[in-house]
Amino acid sequence: MKRAIKLRARADQKARRYTQLLADAISVAEDAAAQMNALNQLYNVDVSTYTLLTQELQANNGRQALVAHLAGSTPGEETVIFNQVPDGNGGQPLPDNPLFGELVAGTPIISPPQVDVLQA
Repeated sequence: MKRAIKLRARADQKARRYTQLLADAISVAEDAAAQMNALNQLYNVDVSTYTLLTQELQANNGRQALVAHLAGSTPGEETVIFNQVPDGNGGQPLPDNPLFGELVAGTPIISPPQVDVLQA
């Protein structure tokens, strides 16, 4: 449980950092577009102001949406609530699970095939 909570916190931290970096990049692209527009007017040319990616992000209010997502969520906001679970296996250790990096020994347990009631 501690490892899973730590992984979740690291993922949240990375997502926040990358979201902020993307929002900053969109802001820089808007500054570059403003400069390019000024140069286009000064020299009477028509050089594109955005790349296709930055244009798409800017056109869809990408920066505002990213900033709103960051503002609407704070790090560590999720509280961990531990529920008491009845001991259903008599105190025996749980079987190893590869999801948690544990090596599974023995034959795997395969669930029986499901029979479709409509076909039977």
